[in-house]
Amino acid sequence: MGRRCEKCGKGPSFGHNVSHANNVTNRVWNPNLQQIRISVPGGGTQRIKICTRCLRNGAFMKAVR
Repeated sequence: MGRRCEKCGKGPSFGHNVSHANNVTNRVWNPNLQQIRISVPGGGTQRIKICTRCLRNGAFMKAVR
């Protein structure tokens, strides 16, 4: 589960770079993923990758070291 948010499932988007000469090449827009440690209900911690939108919205409680 490489470049995918574990909360919302946001992943890479695909498209084209288009030059002034109208040359078209493939490109990828990757989501801005951050690896954070969260508290697990059992009392431990777990590392997950979530996008910055989910992090900003407070979808998870960050673990205190």
